[in-house]
Amino acid sequence: MTKHLYQYFFRGLITALPLGLTIYLLYVFLRWTETLAMQLIRPFIGEFYVPGMGLLLGISGIFLLGFLVSQRGAGRLLSLVELPFTNLPVVKSIYSSLKDFADYFSPRRSPASQQMVVALRIPGQDLELVGLLTRQRVDDLPGGFLQGDRVAVYLPMGYMIGGYTVFVPRGWVQPIDMPVEEAMRASLFAWMSASGNDASSGQTRP
Repeated sequence: MTKHLYQYFFRGLITALPLGLTIYLLYVFLRWTETLAMQLIRPFIGEFYVPGMGLLLGISGIFLLGFLVSQRGAGRLLSLVELPFTNLPVVKSIYSSLKDFADYFSPRRSPASQQMVVALRIPGQDLELVGLLTRQRVDDLPGGFLQGDRVAVYLPMGYMIGGYTVFVPRGWVQPIDMPVEEAMRASLFAWMSASGNDASSGQTRP
């Protein structure tokens, strides 16, 4: 009886925990966005306030900014604005990392720059490493890298504690019909669970 009660409690906990944390983080983010937006527009509207107004104006501002930077000539102006952030030693590293992360989700990325889930198979070894194909060519890398028909593959470590980028011959990688987000989620938990699509396609990894 005690064992069953423990199992029910544990199953309920692991079901409620992700839902609760997701709702809580979403609430914190929305509240922070609302507060920040209201602080910016308070000098213009005074005490007039309708719940959700700050968030709505913040979203409108983001759309307006996106429209402006999409216009011709906006790139040069944006480069001038970014100048202090791309030249200061410490700020440069932080800003560049955040910008690269944001650019990953950009809808304007070309198909050639899109990441792809691949299985890295070393010839003569019955071993597969699942990673992301991040670079299709290496001829534009600095001197010292091996040249030829080679690609870059990022190999994430379990529980997202890091990863490795390896440069290997193109023939060593085999594309996997799997979304990048799903592969990263599976890597997060060391592939301890597999989706129905993985199981049905025979591509389940340990």
